[in-house]
Amino acid sequence: MTTPAELPYLDYAATTPVDHRVMAAMTDCLGREGVFGNPSSRHPWGRAAEALVADAAGQVGALIGGDPAGVVWTSGATEADNLAILGCARFARERGRGDHVVSVRTEHAAVLEPLEQLRREGMHVTLLTPEADGRVTPEAVRAAVTEDTVLVSVMHVNNEIGTVQDIAGIGAALADHPARFHVDAAQSAGRLPIRVDAWGVDLLSLSAHKIYGPKGVGALWVRRRPRVRLAPLLHGGGQQGGRRPGTLAPHLIAGMGRACELAQDGPETEAPGLRTLRRSLRDRLLALDGVVVNGQDDGSPHILNMSFGCVHGDALQAELEGLGVSAGSACSSSARGPSHVLRALGVPDALAHSSLRFSLGRWTTEADVDRAADRVEDAVRRLRAFSPAWRRYRSGTSLEALYRRNPEPAQPSNREG
Repeated sequence: MTTPAELPYLDYAATTPVDHRVMAAMTDCLGREGVFGNPSSRHPWGRAAEALVADAAGQVGALIGGDPAGVVWTSGATEADNLAILGCARFARERGRGDHVVSVRTEHAAVLEPLEQLRREGMHVTLLTPEADGRVTPEAVRAAVTEDTVLVSVMHVNNEIGTVQDIAGIGAALADHPARFHVDAAQSAGRLPIRVDAWGVDLLSLSAHKIYGPKGVGALWVRRRPRVRLAPLLHGGGQQGGRRPGTLAPHLIAGMGRACELAQDGPETEAPGLRTLRRSLRDRLLALDGVVVNGQDDGSPHILNMSFGCVHGDALQAELEGLGVSAGSACSSSARGPSHVLRALGVPDALAHSSLRFSLGRWTTEADVDRAADRVEDAVRRLRAFSPAWRRYRSGTSLEALYRRNPEPAQPSNREG
């Protein structure tokens, strides 16, 4: 029987293996000899844990170019997104500063669903429709802002299609407006440079398990000058200035800190190789013909989303059983409905259903890419041999003619990933 370790894993956008150097840092916090204390305690064990947490915050701050004092530890990027959006919007509304939020239709469900909750609470939400490659221009964002806008939320790298937004440009466009600017950077950390201070970002979400750290820990960076205030989601204990109370876990925080430290040179040392592998995989699969790259062709170095025309999505997924790829994203691949991201780009439902997301990482090799491409090529050719749509395409009918456009964007999946 083939073990998972022997199969090509190309789903790093869903989660990454924990780096052995991160595991070592975590192990040092476990057991009687480790830094296991409660960081809120005033005895030596507590002070040692408190110092460890401060060091980890420094590692996060160095990765994103921001003040370490702004780091708020969370259970992951989902909680960080919720705290940023609900906390910022509710705090502003309660003080009469406005009741309007701007975001994008292609955001992660961890952003879109808190926005829907704000809508249920009576706030107004504007969701921008992106261009065909998934990007929104700084001008479009600025045009959507009104005098009542209190928050703008735009993710850096889209988790399904890898499109990279112009965060620096959006930040500059919002510089003369009091609205807070939130960025979900779970997919860009360690792959692209992040500079919260230089870009005018007020709140930024991160997740450890996307950068070779442990699951169950993340961070929300919150600007301190000028100070960004949040209404807490949780109550009790008063830790982290009351913004996110609860006893901190030194082993998880140490793991995230070490993962951030290791990721600092990722854009220079790892990203070029990932981009080369991504290009190789893209070119091989485009040679099948009737294949479409979804999103920005020169987007994030680690994510490639492609739709395979003239094959049924369920049949394609069945043919690829055991291959480490996602049907869209980990958040939507278990759902039966179409990807809300691809729908927002105007990809027809049937074509979206036959899409695959390949995401590469620290240990992806050329052999992994070649083996995955072999599997996909064999599966697509086998399925097309029985496809009437493929015969029509080969006779000259375009994909546009074979697939109808969507009447309206789909709603996001509510699944994790």
